[in-house]
Amino acid sequence: MFTRVILIIVDSMGIGELPDAAAYGDEGSNTLGHIARQVPLRLPAMRSLGLGRVASIGAGPAAVRGAYGRMAEASPGKDSVTGHWEMMGIVLDRAFPTFPNGFDPQLIAEFERRVGRGTIGNVVASGTDIIDRLGPEHMRSGKPIVYTSADSVFQIAAHEDVIPIAEQYRICQIAFDLVARGLGVGRVIARPFVGMPGAFTRTANRHDYALDPAGETLLDRLCARGERVHSIGKIKDLFAGRGITDAVHSSSDAEGMDHLDRALEQVDRGLIFINLVDSDQMYGHRNDVRGYAANLERFDERLGVLLGRLRDGDLLVVTGDHGNDPSTPSTDHSREYVPLLMTGPRVRAGADIGTRPTFADLGQTLAASFGVAPLAHGTSFLEEIVGDHP
Repeated sequence: MFTRVILIIVDSMGIGELPDAAAYGDEGSNTLGHIARQVPLRLPAMRSLGLGRVASIGAGPAAVRGAYGRMAEASPGKDSVTGHWEMMGIVLDRAFPTFPNGFDPQLIAEFERRVGRGTIGNVVASGTDIIDRLGPEHMRSGKPIVYTSADSVFQIAAHEDVIPIAEQYRICQIAFDLVARGLGVGRVIARPFVGMPGAFTRTANRHDYALDPAGETLLDRLCARGERVHSIGKIKDLFAGRGITDAVHSSSDAEGMDHLDRALEQVDRGLIFINLVDSDQMYGHRNDVRGYAANLERFDERLGVLLGRLRDGDLLVVTGDHGNDPSTPSTDHSREYVPLLMTGPRVRAGADIGTRPTFADLGQTLAASFGVAPLAHGTSFLEEIVGDHP
């Protein structure tokens, strides 16, 4: 049905608590709704696709140009790996392990033995806060900073002038063997930074080491069929490189959209899959409501230009992978619905696909469109968004 799909994940773009949000400490979270209460959001492109129909951001246009709905996450958890995997057809039956009290001291001791360095930290923390707090000690001692969050992550922060990038990546690979392969932790993340005490900044040399997907994904099916899967941003990392034909990383949402502009010229068919991480990484985790709002508006401006470039066989999808409400005391992800906005010349304008019970419905729909075998999870809504259905 569609020869090319452009799938954009605006990282952490949640639109309201899921029914089980209280079990995650996220009762009342509403990322876009709470931002809109404080900052009038100027999002004409996403409103034209139906965002105002599914998110509490104020009235939108009377008519919309796309199909719209919202999705609930069926898998337990609220991290990027879980969300992205579910969109591509994997529904987990149990969440990745988390470590609210830090990692076991024996594990840290073994990690230190293998890397040949001591460590500092081993706490649950915001990434920017912990480098401000422990960065000076790290620079004096040369010991990397280890920390985690509400997600299943083992994060390692180090100054690029103290521990070179290649060595930081080697350390992360050792950690991956210990905690990902050994304990089933979802990701090990390198968090390099630069600067001096009081003015540290994280760099674009972040690298995510994720577990292999726990089953066959839409990406695997597309590659097996000879379709191109072009990833932008951290998509390749989240799928451990599996099911990706070619990839580019990006240091910001602006650079990611620049890569997307080039991909529209160079990729004629298949899947273009992009994650835009700034809303989550730069603003959600830092409880920066106005920064988050401004970032959404910058994306919306670029999206408006993109809409004018769609070809006859294109399907454009804009969605999120979880929430990260910057208006709450928490700096962690939040368990929320995400919007599902779709458009293209063949998409029925105004089609309301309602609330999908799993992100896997999106993957199943794309599988049906590309004509590959059905995925293990999800129900296709392809017929609801194309054709002349009432």
